[in-house]
Amino acid sequence: MPKNQFINPDEVRKPKQIEFSPIPINQYNKSIEEERENFSKEEMLHIFNDMVVIREFETMLNLIKTRGEYNGIPYNHPGPAHLSIGQEAAAVGMAYTLDVDDFIFGSHRSHGEILAKGLSAIAKLDDKALESIMEKHFDGVTLAPVKAGHTGTTKELAIKFLLYGTLAEIFARKTGFNKGLGGSMHAFFTPFGVYPNNAIVGGSGDISVGAALYKKVNRKKGIVVANIGDASMACGPVWEGLTFATMDQFTELWEDDMKGGLPLIINIMNNQYGMGGQTCGETMGYEVAARIGAGLNKDQMHAERVDGYNPLAVIDAYRRKRKILEEKRGPVLLDVLTYRYSGHSPSDASSYRSKEEVEAWESQDSIVWFGNELEKAGIATKDELEKIKANTTTLISSTLKLAIDDEVSPHMDMKKYPDLIGEMMFSNQSVEKMEDREPEVNHPLEKNPRVKQIANKERFMFDKNGKPFSKIKTYALRDGIFEAIADRFYKDPTLIAYGEENRDWGGAFAVYRGLTEALPYHRLFNSPISEGAIVGTAIGYAMCGGRVIPEIMYCDFLGRAGDEVFNQLPKWQAMSGNVLKMPVVIRVSVGSKYGAQHSQDWTALAAHIPGLKVVFPATPYDAKGLMNAALQGTDPVVFFESQRIYDIGEMFHEGGVPEGYYEIQMGEPDIKKEGNEITILSIGATLYRALDAAKILEEKHNISAEVIDARSLVPFNYDMVIESIKKTGRIVITGDASARGSFMRDLASNITELAFDYLDAPPVVVGSRNWITPAHELEDYFFPQPEWIVDAIHERILPLPGHNPENDFTEEEQLNRNAKGI
Repeated sequence: MPKNQFINPDEVRKPKQIEFSPIPINQYNKSIEEERENFSKEEMLHIFNDMVVIREFETMLNLIKTRGEYNGIPYNHPGPAHLSIGQEAAAVGMAYTLDVDDFIFGSHRSHGEILAKGLSAIAKLDDKALESIMEKHFDGVTLAPVKAGHTGTTKELAIKFLLYGTLAEIFARKTGFNKGLGGSMHAFFTPFGVYPNNAIVGGSGDISVGAALYKKVNRKKGIVVANIGDASMACGPVWEGLTFATMDQFTELWEDDMKGGLPLIINIMNNQYGMGGQTCGETMGYEVAARIGAGLNKDQMHAERVDGYNPLAVIDAYRRKRKILEEKRGPVLLDVLTYRYSGHSPSDASSYRSKEEVEAWESQDSIVWFGNELEKAGIATKDELEKIKANTTTLISSTLKLAIDDEVSPHMDMKKYPDLIGEMMFSNQSVEKMEDREPEVNHPLEKNPRVKQIANKERFMFDKNGKPFSKIKTYALRDGIFEAIADRFYKDPTLIAYGEENRDWGGAFAVYRGLTEALPYHRLFNSPISEGAIVGTAIGYAMCGGRVIPEIMYCDFLGRAGDEVFNQLPKWQAMSGNVLKMPVVIRVSVGSKYGAQHSQDWTALAAHIPGLKVVFPATPYDAKGLMNAALQGTDPVVFFESQRIYDIGEMFHEGGVPEGYYEIQMGEPDIKKEGNEITILSIGATLYRALDAAKILEEKHNISAEVIDARSLVPFNYDMVIESIKKTGRIVITGDASARGSFMRDLASNITELAFDYLDAPPVVVGSRNWITPAHELEDYFFPQPEWIVDAIHERILPLPGHNPENDFTEEEQLNRNAKGI
């Protein structure tokens, strides 16, 4: 049942003050000698080796970019190389205690983090596990080049595999970890717990929170680390992610073993610069990034600044902070102080900082310092350390030779297979549940009050005499969406849904009403008003293996989640080389009566972005069938719903909406009314105005109109529309979106090309005006009306005898409006 928390005015109005706890800064003060009891010689040398490997790998990349060769090996790499030279201790310290069940996410500057986490995983995995991972990844394609001629141990082979898979990916080779489709800024390797690195500054800030949510909700081992730069603390995704991660409900409302914070560490790789902006003293005001934790929750996120130039200090911090996460008191924020010697990229001359500053940091170089300390403590000799460096140079050289060999490491053959990338945009899989276990529910579905209520409703809108049933007795569009979602909640144990007002309210438009009683808090909950985090966390949740329904409420709010919807969600399947799947269904409603910022149809924005499936059902039968299909798939779907028709009953499908499960294939439009003289193709709720227009055409002008409901925008099968045009020779395309730049225009363009020989007149688009959406009282002058469609037909397609148009759809008026930009 819903939780009720009493907010007592007698308490909250009392005068008081907030007291903050001290935030530790660089408190670690142990010497190498003192740490000998905690680390063996082998472990100390392992730390040193990993730092050296990262340094040499990035030195190679830097020389390739700036001089066109490394160690006598020439190569021209035109792609990006955002280097972290100088940050090796921070990366190795971060990864040292983590195992393969711990996931890391990173930024565009994450080569060091990838290698550090990979080397840490290799050290912990046994030979059998390593062999399995290497052989299974793309059926051994990445392994084959490094395995040929290898005579060393399995762990040595795995290190070669790690370096080669990463470098081949950076160089866009199909033998790379992601078939060369991720590249330098997006490389990752999930079997080692390395999850996507992100070219968008702060992009991992909310995605990583979703990964931690996945681990918590599905009781998975391990923690999640978000490696983000200090400059990303200015980014919306980071702040929204932090807000989501620190919600009180995790400890106040979630029950039983779900009670407690997320297993998440926000690891700020604080190299003190964001491109050319100095965060401390110029572009930010926090002075010490760890300070941010104090503003997020009463635990201050257990925030701490750590000296990231000392790998042992970072390891110590991770050991301590992990205990906090294991006690379910997360999340944690770590401000790991470090420095990059290189510029933002090899083309950056670092003119924004002094030579003296760079040299001051280089004089305290972590690799040189740590090596010297190992020698002083008698843990390693100079010869041992030099041998590690020499072996590393040899290893990096051989890796480079393999990665640039076009025979061994080819690029994807786009000439022979021109659709290769296109075939990776969607997985097009059908999966009933993401994990095979029993879903957690509060009662059997058939005992749910909403389900019982729906069972008594009429699933077809009209009785045997053609008279409509009352609204209260009619199975409506919102019921169709509810049935599909409720069914999936009882099938897929990983499915969760959240957004603004999702739980106690039952969703802003009552689609979720009844699920509050059916589901525990961790499966259906309210989120902060953070549309970016709502979608961003869903991305992280899905890429780790779960299915999720984030709700954006109003279409207009897609702009608040722009990066997540348009730059993250659609791309990770293809950028991963189809390693990742993205079973995310974003519910978006298109409104009316709420004015300019709450009533827009932005279907064109979603349809424009490759990698998103887009549907817009307008009937209860279609809504249930398309939602079932969306939730059975493993691709991201933007599911548009119209607030105008949530209460509409089913008036097309014979027999009404089936009680059982069925799917409607995405991409298939549907004839809602047959005709033979003109075709009207509608999108969304405009279907009903198109039908009204068809009625006017028949009753007043004796013209038979065929009305087709698009149902899906991406994909879209034109066959039915073309067959209709072959019959009618004419088409009007209508929808609630503003006409300019709309998907209706795309449909018109394609129809002109595909059905040119069958058209008696050019396709005509009747959309909303290119204005702000006015108040409800003026909406009939903005949204397409049946009369508009008739007027457009009269003036642009087929003159209607005796018809006097009230709306100007002439070519002259179209030119005039375009000239004015309205």
